[in-house]
Amino acid sequence: MNNIFDFIQPIKESFVDFIGKLPNSSLGKNLIVNYSNNSFELIPNSVVLIGVSEERTAVNNVGCGKDIEAIRKAFYQLYLGNWKTSIYDLGNINIGASFKDTEAALKEVVTYLLQQKVLPIVIGGSQALTYASYRAFDSLEQKVNLTIVDAKFDLGSTESSIDSQSYLTKIIMDKPTNLFNFTNIGYQTFLNSQEEIGLLKTLLFDAYRLGDVKNNLELVEPTLRDSDMLSIDIGAIRKIDAPANNNNQISGFSADEICKITRYAGLSDKLKVLGIFEYNSNKDNQSITAELIAQMIWYFVEGVNLRSYEFPTYSLEDFKKYMVMIDDDTYQFYKSDISGRWWMEINVKDNNKTKRQTLIPCTYNDYLTANRQEVPERWLVNRRKLD
Repeated sequence: MNNIFDFIQPIKESFVDFIGKLPNSSLGKNLIVNYSNNSFELIPNSVVLIGVSEERTAVNNVGCGKDIEAIRKAFYQLYLGNWKTSIYDLGNINIGASFKDTEAALKEVVTYLLQQKVLPIVIGGSQALTYASYRAFDSLEQKVNLTIVDAKFDLGSTESSIDSQSYLTKIIMDKPTNLFNFTNIGYQTFLNSQEEIGLLKTLLFDAYRLGDVKNNLELVEPTLRDSDMLSIDIGAIRKIDAPANNNNQISGFSADEICKITRYAGLSDKLKVLGIFEYNSNKDNQSITAELIAQMIWYFVEGVNLRSYEFPTYSLEDFKKYMVMIDDDTYQFYKSDISGRWWMEINVKDNNKTKRQTLIPCTYNDYLTANRQEVPERWLVNRRKLD
């Protein structure tokens, strides 16, 4: 592990006194904190905090990522849940001479953490750092389902250099093309051109409008359950709940809603990386946003501790199977007796024309839709992607 410490600035010694004054059951007293860059063993399935105070490439949000310690202090003061998961705080990535240097360091660190089978939580400035975390999956040689919580799609021209409002284009275009699916949660139509909205549909990517998600948060649970990585722009949260961002709107997710989203992400057996970006302490009145981010992380860790590692193909003993006839076709659904979560089966053919079954996370409402003799939209979208 010594190699990644070349890229890391450990936690300041001043935190020792701060933590010393906290209650014994606080998170601060129960974290494994890196004060000196001495090597220690990471326990598989643990959670690892890593900060990145990188503001370069953050469009219209100068100063973001500069005081990650405010988030740490807010998180350390929260009480430990009834958890078994170990939590580490490695400190901050050293800022490079250029943004690319920081990006390379973050990729190196996240790659190592993924290989150790732990879950990195990247807390940072520019959301363009999402690209570095995404590229860390190259070492796993797998396709990636990426989900972004953002009011905008962050698509830019292929010629422009990477920044917080163009990084998605780089993820889509750059090789190796590991991206299997992209989903945006919470976009606001008036902040995105019709051309961008149309492009996402053409690429068979998913996008959920803010109003639709606020009316039914359960709508995005299957998406998060099937995601490998989640990146959150603080600007997607309404200004009253998260003022520490220069691009946020009066509309957006509430504090309760964004915490529920991070809990869904934690519950996902598949999700491996969480990123929370664009925090600007210069605009954080009374540390409101720092406290909210701390709670978002708390709910994520709560979800991780409740992971059931269930899937219908592992064992059908804990699942009920439901079959629905629509015209002459049979649609199969599975419900977990443990968590109450749902999956649906899609039959696809590979290059050899051999039929195979793929299970897609879904909701109870998808099952009810099928019972009304309507093919669920989620089924149709995923069928087009898999064909």
